[in-house]
Amino acid sequence: MAGQGDDDVKVLGTAASMFAIRVRMALHVNGVSYEYLEQDLFHKGELLLASNPVRKAVPVLIHAGRPVCESLAIVEYVDEVWAGAASLLPADPYDRAVARFWAAYIDDKAVPTWIGIMRAATEEDRAESLAGALAAVAPLEDAFAQCSSGKAFFAGDSIGYLDLVLGCNLFWIEALRHMFGITVIDAGRTPRLAAWAERFVETEAAKKAAPPMESMLEEAGKLRAMWAAAAAPAAK
Repeated sequence: MAGQGDDDVKVLGTAASMFAIRVRMALHVNGVSYEYLEQDLFHKGELLLASNPVRKAVPVLIHAGRPVCESLAIVEYVDEVWAGAASLLPADPYDRAVARFWAAYIDDKAVPTWIGIMRAATEEDRAESLAGALAAVAPLEDAFAQCSSGKAFFAGDSIGYLDLVLGCNLFWIEALRHMFGITVIDAGRTPRLAAWAERFVETEAAKKAAPPMESMLEEAGKLRAMWAAAAAPAAK
């Protein structure tokens, strides 16, 4: 029910985690107050390890002392516990199944491609990863047309489940543009999706959860250094 227990909500995340951003946006959309606890994933603290002992990763939502892990599960939990005037997920069972399908597609197929862009050690590898990213994004143009029914967002007139699932990635996509001068959501290839992205980042939920670009670039630098160090022995 709306308003249930929203006085004891914590989010464990990092400023640059797209999945933590997803959770924070869901809470903002549903008007839930929460305490945000920034985590250092290079030196993980006791609360994170105790709250998510299996994955040892963010995000974690802690509600009334009980942890909920994995961003898609958390978003659905938020939607069920603090349902607002309209659910984040579509009301129709078929539309809800379609939204869950595309959410899984985004996390399983699209997200790894922009991580691949950032992880690439050479320009050739990066170009190959970018090609993969563009191919992964292409079906989302038609998915947007199907789900939005010609309206502003995947969910219609206001943002919903799929908007949050894809929208949390826009900050990393922008960071890739800063880092490498590349465009993943290209208005020439996917004009409707590009227009949606421009609208989404101007929503109140996106602005409240948006990380500073400096944090994104700093996190990217740490990750690239870690990947390079891990690959070094194999290169000898």
